Amino acid sequence: MDAKKITLSDFHESIGGKMVPFAGFYMPVRYSSDNEEHRCVREGVGVFDVSHMGEFHLKGEKALNLIQYVTSNDASILFDGKIQYAYLPNKEGGVVDDLLVYKIQDNEYMLVVNAGNIEKDWNWISSHNTFGVEMTNLSDDTSLFAVQGPKATETLQKLTSIDLSAMDYYTFVKGEFAGHQNITISATGYTGAGGFEIYLPNEVAEEVWKKIFEAGAEFDIKPIGLGARDTLRLEMGYCLYGNDITDTTSPLEAGLGWVTKFTKSFINSENLLAQKQAGLKRKLVGLEMIDRGIPRSHYEICDAERNTIGEISSGTQSPTLNKGIAMGFVKTEFNKVGTEIFVKIREKLVKAQVVKLPFVKPGV
Repeated sequence: MDAKKITLSDFHESIGGKMVPFAGFYMPVRYSSDNEEHRCVREGVGVFDVSHMGEFHLKGEKALNLIQYVTSNDASILFDGKIQYAYLPNKEGGVVDDLLVYKIQDNEYMLVVNAGNIEKDWNWISSHNTFGVEMTNLSDDTSLFAVQGPKATETLQKLTSIDLSAMDYYTFVKGEFAGHQNITISATGYTGAGGFEIYLPNEVAEEVWKKIFEAGAEFDIKPIGLGARDTLRLEMGYCLYGNDITDTTSPLEAGLGWVTKFTKSFINSENLLAQKQAGLKRKLVGLEMIDRGIPRSHYEICDAERNTIGEISSGTQSPTLNKGIAMGFVKTEFNKVGTEIFVKIREKLVKAQVVKLPFVKPGV
């Protein structure tokens, strides 16, 4: 199947974006260099076009009932303008996808899902919609910009009368932005550098993108690609669907127990509770290289006797720490912070240790 184009695909190419197929879409992987773009977000402000993400609108008297059944977290505690991180459990003990739940008002929600899973998630949620909830897939009509970094607030404040500095983490507002009404501005972030997400209709995407860049010119604002997005999220220990969580990954082993609420019944909750009570056999941990070497996805993790004890799920060279970092699943007895382990890189055992996540403090 050919990759789809996001609305600004040709525009990104025209400003030097290297376009690659990702999650079913042509996406800019970088404009200059991953390290330069990474530093831009950590120190100033950068903009990611993440319009490939999916947005579903759910409305109806039993919208909350459907969300409570298909997601792991407790959406009943949400108030208007609040966002919650959760996942969609499958019936085999794995994860259909991770997602964000936005409460617009009573009986009305928006779900934000991963690009590569839009169709899968839509079909999954629809198949469990025995509640008569009105579902609308807004994905093809919506563009999404993530404006991230310590200068994001100052940049975007020029374009709206909404007090952005007063917005709490994991909240959103709808209002006027860059001359357009009813634009959703949220504060979730996938970089640990602070910032906002702007949801807007495709037809105004290029105009708004240019206004954001005019507003951020004094801070040397830059477009940022998927390469730096991955190193930034990994420094924060944020999971990436397809790497750290999958259809066959236990969400409890992947560290998602904090968004698994057994105070309610949801898909496969009984089996997940039984797994929790029986004790987990492996856990997702952070690894920092002691010796030189870059840990990559699927590399083996070993003990000193070369026995395989796990596998890297995500790994990179951290531009901030200037050393190899990774997340990986290890047998539970090796998950304690400070445990010395080894990553097998080209048949050589390279020393590393288990560290507490995140690798980099938020805001750094």
